[in-house]
Amino acid sequence: MSEIKIIQGEIHVDNRGQISSLNHFDLQDVHRTYIIHHPDKQVIRGWHAHQFEKKWFYCIKGSFVLAFVKIDNWENPSKDLKPEIFKLSSDNSQLICLPEGYANAIKAQEEDSILLVFSDKTLDVAIHDSWRYDSGFWVDWNKF
Repeated sequence: MSEIKIIQGEIHVDNRGQISSLNHFDLQDVHRTYIIHHPDKQVIRGWHAHQFEKKWFYCIKGSFVLAFVKIDNWENPSKDLKPEIFKLSSDNSQLICLPEGYANAIKAQEEDSILLVFSDKTLDVAIHDSWRYDSGFWVDWNKF
């Protein structure tokens, strides 16, 4: 069974500015990418799940809380699933690797936060593997 992993990136700062990199991220499985911009930190995006799609998340501005749950029943998932909670910040170059079989939900921690997302499926394939659940499931978002 695949587990959620973090790839630690690098940040280099000098008199010319800053370079954030992910030199240990192999892009060979990536088939598309998109950017999520959250101007309002009250918005919760999720839950969105995929049986067969892998995703990678990288914060390019601000910060986010990301929650993931392994789905036990696609038609009627248990309300008792335990989420794994991660925090991403543009101040710490990290990439979260989410295997297939998980639902994800995100919430910005700062206004105007931006998240870069990679997927191993094309959009034509991904739209046929899209499961959505109520944003109130599994996490008390008032804590974040």
